[in-house]
Amino acid sequence: MLFKQQAWLRQKLLVLGSLAVGSLLYLVARVGSLDRLQPICPAEGRLGSTHGQAELPLRALQFKRGLLHEFRKGNSSKEQVRLHDLVQQLPKAIIIGVRKGGTRALLEMLNLHPAVVKASQEIHFFDNDENYAKGIEWYRKKMPFSYPQQITIEKSPAYFITEEVPERIYKMNASIKLLVIVREPTTRAISDYTQVLEGKERKNKTYHKFEKLAIDPSTCEVNTKYKAVRTSIYTKHLERWLKYFPIEQFHVVDGDRLITEPLPELQLVEKFLNLPPRISQYNLYFNATRGFYCLRFNIIFNKCLAGSKGRIHPEVDPSVITKLRKFFHPFNQKFYQITGRTLNWP
Repeated sequence: MLFKQQAWLRQKLLVLGSLAVGSLLYLVARVGSLDRLQPICPAEGRLGSTHGQAELPLRALQFKRGLLHEFRKGNSSKEQVRLHDLVQQLPKAIIIGVRKGGTRALLEMLNLHPAVVKASQEIHFFDNDENYAKGIEWYRKKMPFSYPQQITIEKSPAYFITEEVPERIYKMNASIKLLVIVREPTTRAISDYTQVLEGKERKNKTYHKFEKLAIDPSTCEVNTKYKAVRTSIYTKHLERWLKYFPIEQFHVVDGDRLITEPLPELQLVEKFLNLPPRISQYNLYFNATRGFYCLRFNIIFNKCLAGSKGRIHPEVDPSVITKLRKFFHPFNQKFYQITGRTLNWP
């Protein structure tokens, strides 16, 4: 009899223990991080209020972002959206480029911040004439639902190199903040080529070697008609943007450093966007299998970028690499001078 009572008691304790652990995990998932017990940010550390809305501390924003996630999973009614003060806001910052510079990684990492809400897909509003003709309200409705105290960010890397885009964005918001993430120009060009090559191979199509595309066979000089090369001449594109926006509205992100040391780069972006510092080393962990950093939102929810990221580049003739680096060098120097940021490029 005593044995049965002890067994019954152990079973009850196990059940209660499981319930306690389950409740704890639920609370951690809702709040979103282990440091939720930190004091609420002082007033100067909060985002400015919007349309008379009361300011919210970051813990509240992070909790509300958990609610946003629940809304996205289900079919929320308009009434539910209204009751929770959800809105679709035009972006206050845009990652405008560059292609193969790390735009997706930057967007996903910034989404770690509880005050940031990202547009999941590339909208291609400003660089696509057909989309642009649909108007600004069409663009707004492509944005995710957010709370007024949060900021929405979208990324479309084609924006940086498309001639019409600077003027179009200026007409929407002349004070918008613009993020440009760049990699060493030759590496970026090869990465660009690698992505196109993979697409061709997937369709069982043949494609020229990188050397044949990057170097003009008739002159043996760098082929500036090749798009992958033109995109890497960053200063040429930036000068077009500077006709509409002052350099203070741009922030250059080092895409190479974002791969190896993401936190310092993200902290610089937080400062540029006037966000209170929130992303920490806890949110970033190195995945040895993938070979780059993954994201930790809380003890339950982790995320790595798609498997297509970090493609292995084909071997390129060293003499071609040298020629390209020599070609890009003066453009790089001018880019450093304009932006005020010197990068460790050969």
